[in-house]
Amino acid sequence: MKKYILALDQGTTSSRAIVFDHAGKMAGVAQEEFNQIFPQPGWVEHDPMEIWESQLAVLKEALSKSGTKAEDLAAIGITNQRETAVAWDRNTGEPICNAIVWQDRRTASFCDELKSRGMNGLIREKTGLVIDAYFSATKWKWMLENIPGAREKAESGELALGTIDSWLIWKLTDGKVHVTDVTNACRTMLFNIHTLEWDSELLDIFGIPLDVLPDVRSSSEVYGEVSEAIMQSPVPIAGIAGDQQAATFGQMCLSPGSVKNTYGTGCFILCNTGEKPVQSENNLITTIAWQLNGKTIYALEGSIFIAGAVVQWLRDGLGLIKSSSEIEELAESVEDNGGVYFVPAFTGLGAPYWDPYARGMIAGLTRGVSSGHIARAALESIAFQVKDVMSAMEEDAGINIGELKVDGGAVVNNLLMQFQADLIGIPVIRPETTETTALGAAYLAGLAVGFWQGIEEIESQWKAERTFTSAINKAEQDKLMSGWAKAVGRSQSWSDQ
Repeated sequence: MKKYILALDQGTTSSRAIVFDHAGKMAGVAQEEFNQIFPQPGWVEHDPMEIWESQLAVLKEALSKSGTKAEDLAAIGITNQRETAVAWDRNTGEPICNAIVWQDRRTASFCDELKSRGMNGLIREKTGLVIDAYFSATKWKWMLENIPGAREKAESGELALGTIDSWLIWKLTDGKVHVTDVTNACRTMLFNIHTLEWDSELLDIFGIPLDVLPDVRSSSEVYGEVSEAIMQSPVPIAGIAGDQQAATFGQMCLSPGSVKNTYGTGCFILCNTGEKPVQSENNLITTIAWQLNGKTIYALEGSIFIAGAVVQWLRDGLGLIKSSSEIEELAESVEDNGGVYFVPAFTGLGAPYWDPYARGMIAGLTRGVSSGHIARAALESIAFQVKDVMSAMEEDAGINIGELKVDGGAVVNNLLMQFQADLIGIPVIRPETTETTALGAAYLAGLAVGFWQGIEEIESQWKAERTFTSAINKAEQDKLMSGWAKAVGRSQSWSDQ
């Protein structure tokens, strides 16, 4: 009897591996940060080989820490930073350039060109997405046009394009398997969320040959086995989901109207809308939540580019804190934000604004402002952005959201969670297991191989650790949101590049 599932959680700033037992508890975990590369303002890159090497290292470390051998593993599930685009040589397995990260804005002008050509309606109808540099298609187009020899390799079938999940599976299977799942494919701007196929019209618009792209599969099935060079015993790779969809599944947001928010580098709020895609009238994204047992489940999503990354910036950019964990104490050194609002639009604004030309701004500064006020305003900026998205979500879905399930690294911050509950006026529920992204990937893999017998078995494993409820009235909420709206307005259309 196999005892464990291994989840590989490849995030924007670190690679993690977590071993889960049958009860959904963590038996071993390892994490390693990797370099963030900023070649120019607005450009963000990762080294795909560093991602692979860090992921392989934590895989081995997590197994070692938990005393787990390959033969103890029922399967591996993979969850990953989405939209980040990789291109590699099929013959050598080497990337042809750095990965272009989801935060990267270098293709914003091409997106403007697409909008001016009236492509908004077509792309939204087919993909559920807004036209933005966030998604993979324009990144791959840039690579094919700017990396010497890339276009020729693509035309001759020597190139592979993929998101991070595809890259990891290629490396894990020693180049035998080139696949992705629907949750990652639907984030590329090349995938039709109705036909569930790569769309020939979109491929023509972006100049991407079909043959370079991975096969698209469900989120829970056996895709291949890890090569013997990595694991001495054959282990199936059996689950794939983009990080936010994996977290939604791990949070057991299984019924229409259930909502989760992951507080990571960015914030990503997903609302399950069931088996029918809901088109947004408020600049949200229509996305695939997962595909399981022949059913495709859709969601509305609001993507916020900078959340936890604002705390990293206070640490690394300003030196206000030495470690991210110090932010709560510094923010609590003041009673309120002192009239200071922080708009962390370092790479533009995501939902519901979609303004690639917005830039970060700290507004309301006076001589009485301290580092505590700035720290508090930075934390509050995360909650303000979430409130904006949830208001848009309720309008689109025609529902009143009753509760918000939360996960991700920043949810340990009680001050942030309380302020979030204050602002949205509904319960904010933190689960016992906050590693729901990795857990979701583990569940998808385990279901594919019979490690868990069905949804009912895993649903019973979800438990709340703490619930935060609002301690302020609507007039106070409105006053806070009014100041935020004013600050956001100042930050928009700031840059002309």
